[in-house]
Parts: sequence; structure tokens; C-alpha cells
Amino acid sequence: MQSDGTLRVTDVPIIPYVVGDGSGPDIWNAAQGVIEEAVRVAYSETRRLEWMEVYAGKRAFDKFGTWLPDGTVQTFRECLVGIKGPLTTPVGGGIRSLNVALRQNLDLYCCVRPVKYFEGVETPVKEPGKVNMVVFRENTEDIYAGIEFAAGSDEAAALWEWLSSHYPQQAAKVRFPMTSGFGIKPVSKEGTERLVRAAIRYAQRHSLPSVTLVHKGNIMKFTEGAFRDWAYELAEREFGAQRMDNGVWRKLPDGMIMKDCICDAFLQEIILHPAEHSVVATLNLNGDYCSDALAAQVGGIGIAPGANINYDTGHAIFEATHGTAPSLAGLNKVNPCSFLLSAQMLLRYIGWEEAAHVLESAIQRTIADKQVTADLASMMCGATELSTSAFAEALKVRMER
Repeated sequence: MQSDGTLRVTDVPIIPYVVGDGSGPDIWNAAQGVIEEAVRVAYSETRRLEWMEVYAGKRAFDKFGTWLPDGTVQTFRECLVGIKGPLTTPVGGGIRSLNVALRQNLDLYCCVRPVKYFEGVETPVKEPGKVNMVVFRENTEDIYAGIEFAAGSDEAAALWEWLSSHYPQQAAKVRFPMTSGFGIKPVSKEGTERLVRAAIRYAQRHSLPSVTLVHKGNIMKFTEGAFRDWAYELAEREFGAQRMDNGVWRKLPDGMIMKDCICDAFLQEIILHPAEHSVVATLNLNGDYCSDALAAQVGGIGIAPGANINYDTGHAIFEATHGTAPSLAGLNKVNPCSFLLSAQMLLRYIGWEEAAHVLESAIQRTIADKQVTADLASMMCGATELSTSAFAEALKVRMER
């Protein structure tokens, strides 16, 4: 990471990767060669990726007796940029989620989820081509840092007793305190500002027209409402934003509009008026709903990429956004597009734009030719259903410099 916020990348960078569990090996076995071919087509022999396997999930537990070895986190920390397949989360106590643990350990505060339509995919909406958004989902606060006490536990009873004695009016809102579980969600000014700052800079860098703040501030005024207020204050202080005629939205000097929308209304907005939103900045739980709902509009989570990024340190882990799909493990049927499009994001992140373009264009052409895996073939009239490995070969033959 350099002082100007860009990465200095060698011609042979070391990229740590986690194969993943369930269908992860099927995806990796197909995707590795596709990514390498995209780099070769773009740069001939002058650049290549050096892969370094690290372990997490069931694969790590079977080999080392731990779900997330310290060495895995340390390798991601040292190499800055890596990629991972889907992971199994252990049942029972301990780590709530391996994905969350990685994000928290490396302070990957931005979950970046671009959602766009690929021509040829049949979807539930009339005009999926209007969907072209990038969701910036806060990755370290809200429910990811949530504090919970189980109903009937000593902790829940102690919290209820404290609320009753110190804030009786608030405590009176709880109808059935003896059988209630309690949850606390932290939302900070610092966490809000660094997420929103990254979203605004992304929109400016890509000449996008707007940033939409999605929140439930009409009800949760001191968490989600504060998120909205702190975001607008940041836009004014650091980016020179000015209030617009409606008295709420802001306009930046470059013409970009910053607006906000209540989260339930936004789920309607992305169906009725998707073209009016380009970059979305939101808290953790809202971001989960919105990104999956948007993915459904363009063909499903199987073609939805994702990245977890700290724009201050340069650390980033790119990942398939779907689950392990254990029922498809070893069958050579799973769709590798989520992983491949995440790899395309990785290539852009390290400045290898040409290779990223080769890879994304090959995916676009292959889908347009209706040469797809089973999940997409079931939604496309006249499509040819390919295995995971055959789809990978179809991508390679459609790569152009």
C-alpha cells in the first residue's frame, strides 16, 4: 500500500487462496485455469499470478484440527490481497461465522457487492438491464458486532434489571421480559464515516451519478438514523456537499447526488426504479437484504461477486457470495461465476484492468451464447447445460485481448 492509497504490485504477485468447502473444490478446479488464461491473454508472459493455498473451514479442521488457523489470517495480512471459496461454519459454540471472523480480524470494513445484468439470463423482472448498482455494506458493526443474551439467561435477567432501575420508560416497552432474548447493535460515527467515505470515492472514481444511503432511521434513530446524519455531515465536511432544494439530499461539487431511503422502501425502489441508484451505502443487515434481492433481479446469487476491503490498509479478500452447496459437491455442476467475477474484481483492485476486462467479457459472451451451468440453464430458453469444467473451457475459447 502506497501513500496515495494505491497498491504497488509486482508482475508476479502472491495471491493466497482458500479452496472452500462443499462445492468449493469444483469451483476452484475450474476457475484457476480460467483466471490464469485471462492473465495470459491480456499480458502474454509478462505477468502471472503465483497462487498460495491457505486453509479455513472444514478443510482446515480436517488437516489441522482448527477451523481458522492463525497462519491463514497472518498470510492474508502479509499478502494484502487474497480470494476464497465458500466456507462451512462450525455448528455450536465458538466462531459465529468464519467469514465474519476473517472480516473482523483484518478489519475489512467494506463488503462491496456489484450487481449487474448479463445479457441472455432470464430473470423475474421485466427490465433487468436497468439494475447496475454497487452495494457498500458495513462489515464490522451492526449485527456483525451484535451482543445477544438468550431468553431466560442470567445475562438477560441482569440486563432487564438494570434497564428497569435506570431507564424504566424504556423497559416498559418490553411486553414479556421474562421470556425475551435481548440484542444490542453498535453503530459508530467512525465506522459510518469510513464506509461512506469509501462509497463516495468509489462513485467519484467511476463517474457514477449518485450514492444512496439506505437505513431504518425513522425507527432506530440513534443507530441507523445517526448513520444517515453522520454520512451527510461527512459529505459536507470532506466533499463540499450542499443541501438541495428538498432540504435533505446533498449535491457534491462534481454534480453527484447523495440521497437516502428507508430500507423497506428501498426494496421497492430497486424493483420500480433501479436505474435511479448507482452506489448504495448501508449498514450490515440492510446490506445483506439489499444485495441478495438485487442479485435475484439479475439471475441469482450464483453470478453475484463480492469483496471485503479495508481501503485504508489495502487488505482485501474476494469471495464467492453463495454458500457451500454440499448437495452439489463433487458433481461438477455448480456455477463458478460468482467466484470468477470476484476474481475479476481482484484483478481490477490490483490494477490489472486488461485481464479483468478479458475475464468479464468472456463471461458475458458465454452467457449470451447460452452456454451455461445448470442453475442458469433452468432459467434460459434454449440454453445448453454445461458442467462446471465444460463451462470453464467455454470461457477460455471466448477470451479476446
